[in-house]
Amino acid sequence: MLPIRSDIHSYGNPKQVRPKQLDLDLTVNFEQKTLEGSVLLPLVRTEPNAPLVLDTRDLNIQKIETALQEKGPFEAAKFELGATDKILGAPLTIALPASATFVRIQYRTSPNSTALQWLTPEQTAGKKHPFLYTQSQAIHARSWIPLQDSPGVRVKYKARIRTPKDLIALMAARRDFRLGDRKEPLTGDYTFRMPYDIPSYLIALAVGDLTSVYVSTRTDVWAEPSIASAAQKEFEDTERMMAAAERIYGTYPWLRYDLLVMPPSFPFGGMENPTLTFATPTVIAGDKSLVSLIAHELAHSWSGNLVTNATWSDFWLNEGFTTYVERRILEAVYGPEQAKMEAAIARQQLDEEIKTLPEKDQILHIELNGRDPDDAVTTIAYEKGALFLSHIEQVVGRELFDAFLFTWLKEHAFQSVTTAEFRTFLEQRLLSREDRFKGKIPVDEWLYKPGIPADAPRVTSEAFTAVQETASQWAKRNALETKTKTKDWKAQQWLHFLMALPKQMPAERMQALDQSFQFTKSTNNQILAEWLKAVIANRHAEAYPKLEQFLMSVGRRWYIRPLYEELAKTEDGKARAKTIYTKARPMYHPITQNTIDGILGSTK
Repeated sequence: MLPIRSDIHSYGNPKQVRPKQLDLDLTVNFEQKTLEGSVLLPLVRTEPNAPLVLDTRDLNIQKIETALQEKGPFEAAKFELGATDKILGAPLTIALPASATFVRIQYRTSPNSTALQWLTPEQTAGKKHPFLYTQSQAIHARSWIPLQDSPGVRVKYKARIRTPKDLIALMAARRDFRLGDRKEPLTGDYTFRMPYDIPSYLIALAVGDLTSVYVSTRTDVWAEPSIASAAQKEFEDTERMMAAAERIYGTYPWLRYDLLVMPPSFPFGGMENPTLTFATPTVIAGDKSLVSLIAHELAHSWSGNLVTNATWSDFWLNEGFTTYVERRILEAVYGPEQAKMEAAIARQQLDEEIKTLPEKDQILHIELNGRDPDDAVTTIAYEKGALFLSHIEQVVGRELFDAFLFTWLKEHAFQSVTTAEFRTFLEQRLLSREDRFKGKIPVDEWLYKPGIPADAPRVTSEAFTAVQETASQWAKRNALETKTKTKDWKAQQWLHFLMALPKQMPAERMQALDQSFQFTKSTNNQILAEWLKAVIANRHAEAYPKLEQFLMSVGRRWYIRPLYEELAKTEDGKARAKTIYTKARPMYHPITQNTIDGILGSTK
């Protein structure tokens, strides 16, 4: 077992005292927008005289007790809630009697908890019932549970969740009940168990009007009833993806792989909560063109969930590995050309974003001292990390690299690791094995220096050749009949086409583009988001209503952040953005609100 490391984003003292499990008992109150109840913490005490220090953010701590045994008797404990830091929250320091091994905390969350989003019925697909969900990554678990909120501290958990009787609670854990077919009456009282040690950011809860549909013997899709069938069809290849991942990584380690389709306000594409991935509804395009997101979240079951970054400066160990394997899964399930198209588009996006980043943010092992880890999430961790692994594969060969990945994951299962530990493992277990590998991979340049090394792999796709030609012809304003050329294009080709067009185009060209290809009516949210960037840049007023509708209905940060950034480049655009955002802000998750507040200035 690797040692516990210091974490600049946590007040916790796990080297001295740490919880080994969380036993939650919480009641969901939609009227007050709070969770209220208790958490019982069995402790591991390395230093007998040390207090227990936990992370909190906006929690109302009502009572703390300690005991020698799980069933008590419990006695009141002295505690102190420290000063609040705008990023880290406030430390909770609990004095521990000499022999105490259990701490019980009674508390209530704030309606402003950064992890909890409370949706009105009008903000859901069904429009009849409210909805609650959590987003604990990166350091938001502390706003709904007092705990040591660091990816380097792993815990098991049990939970009892009490809800209104017409709603279902789900957690990313083993359920102690069956409700998939909705034939059993709802009880409003649900229990869960996570028997494996996981980092705090993977603790997740959702409460709403939910049903499940069958995908395979180990996968169900949960969703609001009105979208369940569409989600089932979109994600029907999940079992094939699992089989492809198991050929690289080994047996799936988390019992089940269920999916929960979130409300549109969900701030991310997906969240890899073990046994229950949270997925944005924006990937339901009707043609499986965006299911690379499912491949990505599934890959996290190994890289991230099984082997976890120890600190948020090591974030690339989660996302770079996962993005690399995502492409391998796509290659196995949908063919090499599909994987190449995805990789080529991602490289374009990486090259564009890196132009806007300061050098310190172009480094894989990123410095985050004094910074919120949410603000530092860019394509660097994902795409530069994946390129680094692809470069290693290119040098040593796929067979040898696959064996190396399998060994890395097996030997570090249920552990949290650092960049330095991976670097040592890479050198000792792979690069030093044969003289022909020496000097072929500039490891320190990849890990600790800005930019992309000159010999980084660059994937090209034959499918993009005709796309590039068509885009060039449009740029030259040639009058072309293009529908014949484009009728068999896949979504990735359309995306590449939009990315290849000039940034500035006259009004008549924008109008002709939309008339020919109906981008404003696209049901593929990734294509639509890319088109709307061009709409803003070229002041294509005819599509402004669609722009507003998109920003008012989609909360996925990956899509809307570039649109607000583009709007903010001009005075009239920024005014338009603020008008829209004032109306849209209540629909967005607090993480998204924080991002857009930073772009536009707070409009609370």
